[in-house]
Amino acid sequence: MTRITAPPPPSSPPSSPPPLRHSPAQGTPLSRRRHSPSPSLALTPSSASTSAAAAAASSSSRPKARPSPRRAYAAAQWVSLPSHPAFSRGGDAGEGGGGGGGAAWDAAASRLYVWDPSARGVHRVSVRVRDAEAGKDGEDVAVEAALPSEMLMLEPDLGYKVTHISLNTDGSSLLLTGSHNISVMYVHERVSEDGDKIICRTVPVASQILPSNNDGIKVLQTLWHPFSSSHFGVLTSDAVFRLFDLSFDLEQPEQEFYLQPILPGKCQNASSICPVAFSYGSDHLWDRFSVFILFSDGSIFVLCPVVPFGSDYNKKHIQEIYEDVNTFGLKSSNQNLVTNSHLAIAWLEATFPDLLHQPADTNALMSRAHPYASLDDSLTLQGPLCRVCEENSEPESKSGSCEGKAVDFVYSSVGKDSVLVTAWGSGQLQIDALADEIQPQWSIGIPTRVNVDSHGQIKSVAMICDSNSEDSWAMQSYRPSSTGSNVKSNTEAVWMGHSPPLLRLAIVDLALPKTSSDSSLSLFLDPLVPERFYCAHGGGLDMVTLHFLPFSYPEMASTPPSVHPILTTGNSETNSPFLSGFVTISDVYGHVQLVSISCLGECFVVEMKGWKEPTPLQLDIESKSIKDVESFTTGMISKELITGPDPPIVPSSSSLRSLTPDSIEGKSTLHHYIKVFHEYYVEYGHKVFIELKEHADYLKTEIEDKQKRLQAVKQSLLSIEAKDNDINSRINRAFKVYDLLEKRIEGFKILPAANKKPLSRAEQEFKAQLDRFANVELDALRSSITALSARMKRIAHPSIGSAAGTGMLSWHTPKGGRSNVSDSQMSS
Repeated sequence: MTRITAPPPPSSPPSSPPPLRHSPAQGTPLSRRRHSPSPSLALTPSSASTSAAAAAASSSSRPKARPSPRRAYAAAQWVSLPSHPAFSRGGDAGEGGGGGGGAAWDAAASRLYVWDPSARGVHRVSVRVRDAEAGKDGEDVAVEAALPSEMLMLEPDLGYKVTHISLNTDGSSLLLTGSHNISVMYVHERVSEDGDKIICRTVPVASQILPSNNDGIKVLQTLWHPFSSSHFGVLTSDAVFRLFDLSFDLEQPEQEFYLQPILPGKCQNASSICPVAFSYGSDHLWDRFSVFILFSDGSIFVLCPVVPFGSDYNKKHIQEIYEDVNTFGLKSSNQNLVTNSHLAIAWLEATFPDLLHQPADTNALMSRAHPYASLDDSLTLQGPLCRVCEENSEPESKSGSCEGKAVDFVYSSVGKDSVLVTAWGSGQLQIDALADEIQPQWSIGIPTRVNVDSHGQIKSVAMICDSNSEDSWAMQSYRPSSTGSNVKSNTEAVWMGHSPPLLRLAIVDLALPKTSSDSSLSLFLDPLVPERFYCAHGGGLDMVTLHFLPFSYPEMASTPPSVHPILTTGNSETNSPFLSGFVTISDVYGHVQLVSISCLGECFVVEMKGWKEPTPLQLDIESKSIKDVESFTTGMISKELITGPDPPIVPSSSSLRSLTPDSIEGKSTLHHYIKVFHEYYVEYGHKVFIELKEHADYLKTEIEDKQKRLQAVKQSLLSIEAKDNDINSRINRAFKVYDLLEKRIEGFKILPAANKKPLSRAEQEFKAQLDRFANVELDALRSSITALSARMKRIAHPSIGSAAGTGMLSWHTPKGGRSNVSDSQMSS
């Protein structure tokens, strides 16, 4: 396959910062001791033994790794990524239906993980990205892969079809997800290895919760938590969101949230309460503690706060949230609002004790989350998030709704905005932004189930999360114009205790073909440009760029999102997914490499340029001033000086004829015009002098440059003339060689073998028979003739001797004809 270079995207405001990526700090919480897998455990024998001893004390025992032979590492050979053997399996059926199970990217180690369904393993390919514009010999490859690559095999085999793989933040654990099963591969824990094949330890996750017969609870989505390398969330079809900790327990979840989106006393369609997907919030106030959950009817719910035990957060951000709650939440006149603020403060102080008790190391930048859960209260399932009600308009119109069923969902933090993108099976993308900040909410009186150890430390929590019926009614009366009435209302609006409303940005129709079933769409974020995301569907891959954001770019309100096709399949009638794996690689040159793996195992690489072009400047021609127009200097003398001075206005000759030179009026008039002509031409001469003086250096530089170029051209001509004789002699010698070759060809045509035609198939068979006769049968025939000749001589000599003794001839030749020898005589 060849590399595809996409056209540069339309310009967008470059000032929006990309989302920050946080890596967890090293350390162990005081309340819980955790052993997270590390790449160093598989490198040295001492570390391996230490890890085995620590794992023996934990709940999940790890088998002892078998000794493996030493590997001989050779120099890597770099080839283009699409031509790597890992993507040359073509249309292998693998697992009964073809297609791969996704791909994952390790940015720290620059490695690409690709699931191979036919080999039942994972390809680990080392990748490097270089500047294609600086390539030699016209090479156009920007993403290269190393040969040979490693194949990570599973022990034991999974026994199910892998549909998705994902890698944690430190690159030590690979999550293998199926429709009803989950397993984790520890890529640095090698059981054995044979050449480029490495057998890694693989263990199942939640085998007691998920059925083994692929019937019952279905895994809808798995996703690693962005603030922890050992936590990942699982959304299942029984409307339960679970958060697992691989360093503590693989069977039981650390946190369990039973979602109850149905409002009490209301009856809804069963399809409207089915969860579809979820997404974590980004690094923005309470969004970093939020989980956004999408249901099949397009409704979005929020769980806040949800924090993995032992995860690390920026201490400065935690203090900002803590001060915000104390400033606005406790000063409200609403009692419910004050109660909610007290719960939020208690949660912050218990989860992050550094807020009250400063540690000895005051320079620490990160704060670790401690296990905590309110025993008497549980989290509220905030939602469904409603749209902002504009003045004199209905909350929801038919033109602003999407058809079909929601199939995918993604959250993105762009500058000051939180953007939610929902993909619908009809081929439409619903883009919304939060019109207010996320705030934590608790349901008072609904207890939480807490599991503690012998030391009183929290091991796991489980709670039922109900929807708040009063929340949706309060949002229907929310209007953006009412928030700016007075200072008091603005203060209370900061902490209202309600779910944030949604502001509809746009609905993008991808114009997919109408089919009986919903299309499969997948959404992916861009790692460098937060305003940009990608949508993969059966027709290919599209790029969507946002230009208007209500808080970041309010001046671009009239600019709709732009859609650009990146890859097209040519078969737009299908609604099956086109890509089985998709990763985004951000290189050091400010570009994004899109690595797409089709269901047939083919690889496509698309290079996306960053924001290099500035925002297009829109000028109003009628109102622009001279200062807005940049002067264009060519370095030449102005046309006004070349055309000469304009002659002054001279009155008609009739008026001058009435005056005599000797009169006072005539002398005065003559003196006036002499003065006018003198001043005008003197000023023009002064301008010419200034112009020539200013351009003297420029003209001198231009002349010197032209002289240098002329000398270079002369030198080139001299070198060409010197080489002309050599070139002519080489041409003449080539003609002579050509004539000699023609004569030799003509001489070869005269040879006898030149006219000999090749034997046909029948002639070749006949020649083979003759050769066989010549080698075998003719030799036997010659020997038979020799034997017969010797026998004839023996018979002839005794007959002649007997005739000489009697004086009579032995036989007489009859005159009538030739005598024939009988067969009996010949045989005797």
